[in-house]
Amino acid sequence: MNRRFAIKSALLATGVAVAAACAPMMESEPDIVDIAASNGNFNTLVAAVTAAGLVDTLKGDGPFTVFAPTDAAFAKLPAGTIDTLLMPENIDQLTAILTYHVVPGAVTSDQLAGQRLSVATVNGANVHIDGRNGVKVEESNVTTADIIASNGVIHVIDAVLLP
Repeated sequence: MNRRFAIKSALLATGVAVAAACAPMMESEPDIVDIAASNGNFNTLVAAVTAAGLVDTLKGDGPFTVFAPTDAAFAKLPAGTIDTLLMPENIDQLTAILTYHVVPGAVTSDQLAGQRLSVATVNGANVHIDGRNGVKVEESNVTTADIIASNGVIHVIDAVLLP
């Protein structure tokens, strides 16, 4: 019995090794949520997206352009704002704020350079983008542009956008 178990274990280990060797060929680029979750500077954003039930949407095909506020950007909000927004009874308000950070389509910084635009967000309101001197979205600055995900683009911003 132990010998049979050892043979099965060896075959299983061989199969796992073959699968692991093939994994790099099968892996796709990480999506927007994967990138945000693995970064370490977007813990508040990931918690908010999760609380609002938007994870599956932002893991979808897209493409999306996300203006992603860092944890430091969320910390600039008045004390208690984040806790209040994360309460189940405030999910509609949280969803409105989060979807105001998302634009349909994949828009890179070179497409914004030198332009002033008013762009419709997923929440339905327009966001104002000024690409004439760096890139500003409303009153926030894009601090890191063009993080390419499998389903869109992330631009890191230094303030939370409020519709």
